[in-house]
Amino acid sequence: MSRRELREQIFKMLFRADFYEAGELPVQEELFFEELSGKAEKDQSYIRQKFEDIVKHLGEIDAAVNGVASGWKTSRMGKVDLTLIRLAVYEIRYDADIPTGVAINEAVELAKAYGTDDSASFVNGILAKLA
Repeated sequence: MSRRELREQIFKMLFRADFYEAGELPVQEELFFEELSGKAEKDQSYIRQKFEDIVKHLGEIDAAVNGVASGWKTSRMGKVDLTLIRLAVYEIRYDADIPTGVAINEAVELAKAYGTDDSASFVNGILAKLA
C-alpha cells in the first residue's frame, strides 16, 4: 500500500473506534483486519501499530485540539473532521517521519473525500493553529 492508502486505512480504523467502548475495541480491530486480509502483513502491522499509538495519545491530542479550537470542542466536532484532526495531530507531534505540511495536506485531502463541504477548511484551520 502507498502511504496515502495506509493513512486512509488508519483513518477508517480510528473513525470506527470512536463509536465503540474501549472494551469493544479488540473485537472491532479484529473485524477491521479481517476486511484487510488480502493486504500485506507489513501493511496490516503498520496500520495496527499506528492506530494503537494514536489511541494511546488521544487524551493529549484532544487537549491540544481543544486548546486551539475557538468555539469548538472535540465533543461538538463531526466525527470525520475530528478523526482526521486527531490523525494529523498525531503525525505532527509524534511521527517524526511525516513532515507537518504533508500531515496537514493529507488530512485536508481526506476531508474532501469523506467530510462535508466545509470539512476541508475546518480541518485545515484547526491544524494550522497546531502546526
